[in-house]
Amino acid sequence: MAGSTFGTVFRITTWGESHGEAIGVVVDGCPAGLPLEAGDVQLYLDRRKPGQSRYTTARKEADSVRILSGIFNGKTTGTPISMIVENTDQRSHDYSNIENTYRPGHADLAYDEKYGFRDYRGGGRSSARETIGRVAAGAVAAKLLKELGIEVRACVSSIGPVHCDPKILEGPIDPSSIAGSRLCMPDAEAEKKAAAWLESCLADSDSSGGCILCRADGLMSGIGEPVFDKLDAELGKALFSIGAVKAVEIGDGVCVSGRRGSENNDQYAESDHPVKTSNHAGGVYGGLSDGSALTVKVHFKPTPSISRPQQALTADGRVRELVITGRHDPVIVPRAVVVVESMTAITLLDLILRNMTATLDGIRRFYSPS
Repeated sequence: MAGSTFGTVFRITTWGESHGEAIGVVVDGCPAGLPLEAGDVQLYLDRRKPGQSRYTTARKEADSVRILSGIFNGKTTGTPISMIVENTDQRSHDYSNIENTYRPGHADLAYDEKYGFRDYRGGGRSSARETIGRVAAGAVAAKLLKELGIEVRACVSSIGPVHCDPKILEGPIDPSSIAGSRLCMPDAEAEKKAAAWLESCLADSDSSGGCILCRADGLMSGIGEPVFDKLDAELGKALFSIGAVKAVEIGDGVCVSGRRGSENNDQYAESDHPVKTSNHAGGVYGGLSDGSALTVKVHFKPTPSISRPQQALTADGRVRELVITGRHDPVIVPRAVVVVESMTAITLLDLILRNMTATLDGIRRFYSPS
């Protein structure tokens, strides 16, 4: 299977299946000398692991990471970093009734059409469990970005019809504002309403979609490429590669299509350094970062695995009624917050490392005798 590697200089390759022996990632291109230990990665993995609330799958996994290579005496060596998380709570028999059935809203039929064969246990590579590798790699990228003064944070901005107060989402995202939230929402009142909405979905054997806001603060200007490898284009590719993502917006996103230029242009203010009076563009102009906060909204579809009767297709072309059993998230977005953070951090770091060769003066400074 091609397509399991992402990045140019900072490259990650994820591997493993939902019901296989393990899930993991190989990170290549991380500079030597970064302080790193398993605990740094575990903090990120603990944010996405299942079984933490009523609104996540009941699958019990410790998701304990082991770093197999690329670290010596607590620092990166510059060689590939290989990380592994073992699967310990597979219940493959939960999927025996769909061995020859294509579920609505899933990639089952497309997989069979492409490969003539599929791992029906939890979706194989299309399972959300594949994101473990992304999050482990994202922990490494985020730590390196912090060395450069860049913070990448995300939160749930909406679940179903319930939206956080836009004023709460205006500034940098404070991790403490979502630390005690089951739904990773920084607005306590919105979280109560979202919980009530999810209870109604559960009562109806149904699920809900939602949206995640991600923000990067401290990003320098000029990151990205001006044509095909634009910052927003690379972010779009990274974020769309996360399962269940159906839309990605940079800055004000789709709202800009109904505005006049005078309403949408970010004006400049008098200052000793470039300052804008607004950030409708989300920190990206011409595919390059402009030094403002980078803001991205990522929209997730409702979890397709629901326990109400649905019309499914069998391998021999018949339509049958299917009730999906097993353990599934009624809403994806709370556990996907750290996945969005991770893919954003990986993308930014890769583009920053690529940017080091953008000018001759930069190369001279790097290689000049000290």
